[in-house]
Amino acid sequence: MPEYKYAIIFKALADDTRLRIIHVLRYGEHCACALLEEFEFSQPTLSYHMKILTDSGLVIARKDGVWTRYTLNVSLIAHLEDYLKAIQADPVSAPVETAVKVSSV
Repeated sequence: MPEYKYAIIFKALADDTRLRIIHVLRYGEHCACALLEEFEFSQPTLSYHMKILTDSGLVIARKDGVWTRYTLNVSLIAHLEDYLKAIQADPVSAPVETAVKVSSV
């Protein structure tokens, strides 16, 4: 995955509201209506945050009638975990190219 995509993901994570949404989604799929009730903010505010999360790839959206259902993209999260592990890898045993390069998603 290109480095700029990681920057998009980390920017999406750099907001406490979006982190709270991710925390709720870790328990499974939620519809927008449930998220609206959980966080007590307006529909436009939810849409704003969900667009950032879906554009980053952290969250997957699917239409279900008039509602949209959201779930975490667990494969991207696992890939992100591998990326972070590669960053903290022992610099003596791993060349720079290996520490930065992670298989594509």
